[in-house]
Amino acid sequence: MADTKGSMVAPLSKYKLVFLGDQSVGKTSIINRFMFDTFDGKDHPTVGIDFISKTLYYEDRTIRLQLWDTAGQERFRSLIPSYIRDSAVAVVCYDVEVKTSFASITRWISDVRLERGNDVIIFIVANKIDVLNERVISTEEGANLAKECDAHFIEVSAKTGNNVELLFKQIAATLPGTETSQMVNSVMNNPNQSNNVKLENQKNQESEKVQTKACC
Repeated sequence: MADTKGSMVAPLSKYKLVFLGDQSVGKTSIINRFMFDTFDGKDHPTVGIDFISKTLYYEDRTIRLQLWDTAGQERFRSLIPSYIRDSAVAVVCYDVEVKTSFASITRWISDVRLERGNDVIIFIVANKIDVLNERVISTEEGANLAKECDAHFIEVSAKTGNNVELLFKQIAATLPGTETSQMVNSVMNNPNQSNNVKLENQKNQESEKVQTKACC
C-alpha cells in the first residue's frame, strides 16, 4: 500500500509467542524485563493466562509481538494447548537452580509438537544464571537438550537483564520472512554469542495487557 508521497508502507506482521515452563522459573519476570526493564523479585504466580503485546521495528519491518504468559501450575495445564495451537514461537523456560524444571522441558516441548508439529520455532531458555553458587544445570546440559529437541538455546537472567534483549533479537531473526533467520541457526547452541540484528522499540509503543482467570 502506497502513501501520499509514493513510498511503500511496510505491512504489520503479527506473531504469537507463548511462554511455557514450570511454576516459578521466571517466565513473567523475563517478559517484564523485556517490556518494562523492571524486576521486582517477588513471586507472583500467573493465574490462568496473561497477554501483553509490543510493537517493534525490525530492519524494514514493523512487528507486533504478542506475548502469552502461561501459568506453570499443574491445575492450569489443561488450558495450555489452546494457547499453543496458533503460536509462531514457543519459549520454554527452566530455572538453572531446579532440576525438576529442567526435566520438565521435554514434556513441555512434547505438548508444543503435539499441537503445532514442526510449524513452530522453539527456544529453550535457561533463567536465573545470576545465581552462580546454587546452579545445578550446566550450560552444556541445556545446549545439548536444545540440540536433541531441534530448538534454539540461550541463557538469561531476568534479575540482571543479562541476555534478555538478545533473546528477543534472536527470536525476531528467526521469524518467518526475516532475512537473518538462517544466521541465527549458527548461534542457536551458543547462548553468549551476540549478533548484529537490530531491534528497536517503536517510538509510540502500543502495549496492552489482559488477564484470563481460570477456575481451580
